[in-house]
Amino acid sequence: MTDSVSRFLLEDLDIRGAIVHLDLAWQGMQAGRDYAPTTRDLLGQMAAVTTLIGSNLKTPGRLSFQVQGHGALRLLVVDCDEQLRLRGLAKAPADLAPAPVPELLGDGQLVLTLQTNTALDRPYQSFVPLEGDTVAEIFEHYLETSEQAPSRLWLAANEHSACGLFLQKLPDADKKDEDGWNRVQLLASTVKDAELALAPEELLRRLFPEENVRLFDALPASYYCPRDEEKVRGMLISLGREEIAGLLEEKGEIVIVDDICNHTYRFGSEVLDQLFPPVKRTLH
Repeated sequence: MTDSVSRFLLEDLDIRGAIVHLDLAWQGMQAGRDYAPTTRDLLGQMAAVTTLIGSNLKTPGRLSFQVQGHGALRLLVVDCDEQLRLRGLAKAPADLAPAPVPELLGDGQLVLTLQTNTALDRPYQSFVPLEGDTVAEIFEHYLETSEQAPSRLWLAANEHSACGLFLQKLPDADKKDEDGWNRVQLLASTVKDAELALAPEELLRRLFPEENVRLFDALPASYYCPRDEEKVRGMLISLGREEIAGLLEEKGEIVIVDDICNHTYRFGSEVLDQLFPPVKRTLH
């Protein structure tokens, strides 16, 4: 099954996990971007892990992760809502060459922003230094710091799919089997990138053939970044008639680029009266 998150539980060990497979959603996110393969694959890994973490959102809202660094790969950002509707982008040179992740990102931080759908709630933000040689290790460090629970991730992405495997040790794991966590990590570490794209049932059967695994129903994921001209028009109205008129006189048109959704909005001189209709005078 594609474009989904499948959660599972190793019941006898008190270890939980999840498998993510993005196909059409990932292809939609990168469409028209012309990313270098290095940039593309790292953004795909980020999309996979954001979907995994987003599948655990307890309240309706939007979860966003940003990797900001001072290297050639300046920005990776992916967010999703409680319905696992994704969007994201990367900012890097078009000819970015392969290099170790710490070198590509440079000194920087991982930023989490959580905005719930309650109007009175301010966005929650968390900042964690970038620690790790891979996207998986960066997020393992984040999860252990934020959730105080040992966690492991295996991520892979190419032009066709973005996939991941997540494991997390729950509080009673050592009581149930003191060697369980180490054993499961070793088994999971044998996974190959191509195997991460297998159906969840098949992947779990290959990795943990002797374990008692409960697989839950898959949660669908999708790429969701529709055009929203009304929102853009609302932003233009907030600038006021005088500023819009000045921009039109200077440029001849107004061009608004929505980076994260890769949409461009163009408005000509006719938009002035559309946004600010002339006041009609009534003769008495």
